[in-house]
Amino acid sequence: MYTAQGRLDTHATLKQYSPLVRRLAHQMIAKLPANVEFDDMVQAGMIGLNDALGRFDAAQGVMFETFATQRIRGAMLDELRNGDWMSRGNRKQQRQIEAAVHQLEQQFGRAPAESEIAKVMGLSLTDYQEMLGKVRGTQLLYLEDIGGGGEGNDDYLDRHVADDAANPLAMLQDRRMREALVEAIKLLPEREQYVMSMYYEHDMNLKEIAAVLEVTESRVCQLHSQSIARLRVKLRAF
Repeated sequence: MYTAQGRLDTHATLKQYSPLVRRLAHQMIAKLPANVEFDDMVQAGMIGLNDALGRFDAAQGVMFETFATQRIRGAMLDELRNGDWMSRGNRKQQRQIEAAVHQLEQQFGRAPAESEIAKVMGLSLTDYQEMLGKVRGTQLLYLEDIGGGGEGNDDYLDRHVADDAANPLAMLQDRRMREALVEAIKLLPEREQYVMSMYYEHDMNLKEIAAVLEVTESRVCQLHSQSIARLRVKLRAF
């Protein structure tokens, strides 16, 4: 949409492309921990869209939507980096939890209890559950580090959010991956299966799940983090 002077109409263009911002925010949020707010991503994206309006030059032969998409994603990534969305310490703790789960599954041939995981990590059950709450798990579709990654390859945002080729949704669309995920969920402890079903299949929030299970929201968060750790261990071996 252009003005009589041949310039993009700022107000009309912002309105026209706001659905694009929301769509990109949804795509990005699916790859990030549950504590990242959708509205924060939308707000950052709108700043990126406005920046795109000021910088766009039709003479360069690039479609505005293509140019705007790059600026919107860039603004969202900047917001995540500036907000320290997941500290290196939390990522390290997440890997430690998964390593302990893997070790105990190999040892016992079953899903280990929280108390067993805490013991092998040298923590009290209370301290371990506090760690789960702090790490907060990641979204199921993020599935970070399947097939690679490690301590020296730690820029999650660049590897999994900025690059569409790393889109975990596309990975889950593969039939064998979907089947592996279904089987992995069946092996979760019963209460964790309930949490995963309510959170992902029925789109319930933590407060609603807590009410159904008659526990606190923080406990639901812990169960979600524990479930994700177990699933990631299973799927990494896929």
